[in-house]
Formats: sequence, C-alpha cells, structure tokens
Amino acid sequence: MFRLCSHIRRPRISPCKFYSTQPDKPSIQLVAELRKRTEVSISKAHEALIATNNDVTAALDWVQKDLAISGVKKVAKVEGRETKEGVISTSILSRGIGSDEAYGPGPRAGMIELNCETDFVARNELFGNLAADIAASAAVLAAPLDAEKLPEFGPFPLDLLHDLPLISHFDVEAEPTRSVGDGIRDTIAKLGENISLRRATALSQPPEDRNDRGVRVGSYIHGSVNNSRNGRIAALVSLMIRSLRLPKILSSTDFRKDLETMERALAQQIVGFDTRSVMYFGHVEGQERDPLVLYDQPFMMYPGNEAGQVVELVLQQWAVERGMVTSMDDPEQITAASALFVVDFEKWTVGESVIEPDFVSE
Repeated sequence: MFRLCSHIRRPRISPCKFYSTQPDKPSIQLVAELRKRTEVSISKAHEALIATNNDVTAALDWVQKDLAISGVKKVAKVEGRETKEGVISTSILSRGIGSDEAYGPGPRAGMIELNCETDFVARNELFGNLAADIAASAAVLAAPLDAEKLPEFGPFPLDLLHDLPLISHFDVEAEPTRSVGDGIRDTIAKLGENISLRRATALSQPPEDRNDRGVRVGSYIHGSVNNSRNGRIAALVSLMIRSLRLPKILSSTDFRKDLETMERALAQQIVGFDTRSVMYFGHVEGQERDPLVLYDQPFMMYPGNEAGQVVELVLQQWAVERGMVTSMDDPEQITAASALFVVDFEKWTVGESVIEPDFVSE
C-alpha cells in the first residue's frame, strides 16, 4: 500500500493573480470618437486610448505628440522624393459686394497647389482636406489690398504660410490647433508620401467707401478630386461691377444669381480655353480676334450664347439688359464697357511649369 504524506506542501496562490493591472479595453465608441477628431488609424487610436487609460482628452495630446515624433522621422525619410501629383484647391469666403457671407462685402479668396508623389494619395480624402484647409488659411490670413486698388491676385509667400495657423475649411471660425507646416508633417506621417506646398495666391480687399461700384470674385474647378474645392485645373477671376443703381440692383435675388452664373462662366471659360490675358487694349474694329485673349474668345461657357459672341460683347450686352448703363448726359457716365469688366485671373494646372515670384522686402 502507498501511504499519503500528510506534510506535502500545497502551492500558495497569491491574491494578485486574480486581478489585472491592464486598463480596460477601449470601446468601439471611444475609438470612433478619437478617429473622428484626429483621423488616425484604428490601431493608433486603440494604442493612444490604452496609453491614457481611455481618457479621450489625454489621448488627443498623446496622438499629437506621437504624430510630431513619427512625422519628423517620416519627413526625413521621404525628403527629396519627387512630388508631381496633387491638387489645386480654391477657397472663396466672400464673393465681394452683394455677398451675404460672414467675410463680405469685400472679396476674400485663396488658391493653392499641394503636391504628392502618386495619384492614389492625391485622391485621398485626408490629403484633399489638408489642401482645402490650406486654401482657406490663405484666404483668411492674406494681407488686404488697399480698397482703392484694382482687385489683383497676389502670390502668398510660402515660408510665411507654412508658419501660419491651419484653418479648417469646414469651420473657419474654429480655433486652429496647429500650423500649416504641422498639418503637412502630420499628413506625411499618416500617408507615408512626400507632400509639398508648391504655390499659393490670394485676394483680400475691404470695400471702398462708395456705393456705385464694387468687386466680385468667381471660381471654377475642373477634374474635381474627392472634394468640390479641389481639382486638377482651377481658376479664380476678379471683376469690377459699376452702376449708379448698384445697391438696388444687388438687392435683387435674381440679379445676384445671374451675376454668380456669369462669374462661374468666366472662370470656366478661362479653364476651358488657352487663356493668357484679359484683354488687348489696342484692338480696333475689324481686326482679327486673338484666341489667347479672354475678351476675344467666343464665350462658349455662357448659357444661351448660341450665336457664339465673344466675351467682350456678351459682358456689355449683359450690363445693358440689366439697366447698369447710364445716359450720355450723366456726369458719372457708366458705359457698357465699364459697367462689368474682368480685372484679373489666375489659372493653374497641377504640375505645370511656373515662374517663381520674387518677394522684395520693403
């Protein structure tokens, strides 16, 4: 027979074995909330919440610090890679006189080109939102022109824009949390491609202290990519509108709709044709029209112009039909040619050759 030993020691079980020191697993709702506010991956949101014991506020700080660290490493890794793809993004916060936007009645608009390595990333929603945010930042933060000057678009210095706050195009009144440069760095970290801001332009101008004329801005995007503000080709156009009855005319909803149709048609014309300049001042009756000059082109983009009249004549007829022209006896004579006219435009295509502007310190 076998005898049982009465003094065999039983293993002692520590009470600590019954408890976990790990934080609770983040819920799907918390992960979704953090991703919505930061646009990081599911795994990164999960990691941030675990590291901060499911504190969303602390997780936001964790993500920003992690992006800054990983972003610097990523930027160093992809630096020097060619960026030939991308988008042109526009932002119009105020069309100008007659506008009911918060930034009216002076015009406020911006346009930028943001480049990346591949068409795949150019179509990415995160990349598109960054481009739209930078365009909005340019529109909001551009130095204003004097009210009396012609409304011409001016280049926005890129080194300055990189250091300025990145403003959300979804809500330009929201408090910025990072700079444009930080936004580019963070997006490089998330997408893994080199991203570069190639150029920027803007027009910001307070209204003149007079009620017989004002400035308007229009835009058109061709080849829209994931965002109606972004595309492969884009144009901004500025116009001057004049009438002794301007306040009354602008109070008409129909007139404002017609004006917006005209602005869009002009920008679309500039994009659709090989347009190099607005007008040729030396043109005489009977002289052959120049297809590179906007005013000399058949206005194919304007609805109802079946006769194919040139842009110059369509603008004049438009102003006459809406009662904007004064009589010959009026001391402040406004002619068909001066009631509505194009002042300036910018037309950009992704990857095209450009002449870099010179910024001279005053």
